[in-house]
Amino acid sequence: MAETLFISDLHLSDDQPETVQLFLDFLERRAPGADRLYILGDLFDAWIGDDLEIEPAQRIKIALKRLYDSGSRILLMHGNRDFLLGEQFCAQTGAELIDDPTQIDLFGTATLLMHGDLLCTDDLPYQAFRRQVRDPAFITQFLSRTIPERIAIAQEYRAKSGEATSLKAAGIMDVNQTTVEQYMENRGVRRLIHGHTHRPGRHDFMLSGEKSSRFVLGEWHSDHAEILVASPKGLRVETIKPV
Repeated sequence: MAETLFISDLHLSDDQPETVQLFLDFLERRAPGADRLYILGDLFDAWIGDDLEIEPAQRIKIALKRLYDSGSRILLMHGNRDFLLGEQFCAQTGAELIDDPTQIDLFGTATLLMHGDLLCTDDLPYQAFRRQVRDPAFITQFLSRTIPERIAIAQEYRAKSGEATSLKAAGIMDVNQTTVEQYMENRGVRRLIHGHTHRPGRHDFMLSGEKSSRFVLGEWHSDHAEILVASPKGLRVETIKPV
């Protein structure tokens, strides 16, 4: 039976080896056979350019390419942590970069896909920072720096981000429902799938008199992860654990 898989917020890094291994096992054992794998942002905890050849990125790229060679399409969306993933990474893995947002036909249902940070419009400082670092001129200037310089800048940003996050009210970092409805209404969809907030679940509501749903993907952990599985029978959440 045809299947499409959705994941996000893995935050893979060398200091989370168990989560990395869980993802590698997923690519080897669960993902093969799926028509499509959508990774909706934050595959990596940080990505400072495709020219940085370090572990665990090398093993992850090899495993993604193996999945691609088996016949599965890999659709990759930028997150707030890895928006510098580029064409070199895609060439090495077979992944295809998709826009945020992207609209697809999911077994007959128009569905909007997003990372999710664009929906958190109550967090004004974050939205301003997002516009700054996504500016093409900023990206060009950042990538022109040496790798040690980029690492230092990224570490500084992460430290500031962690401090700022600890001072924010939890509600500010969640999605704004009005913004959710605006994106869905503008696209003419009644289903939205996103990550980013680390608050997995399904939210049902009415939009212009029609039943609508927002599915939030969960973050990955060292001992388990949840994936959203779509098939002609509908959507279901599946938990995967270490082998």
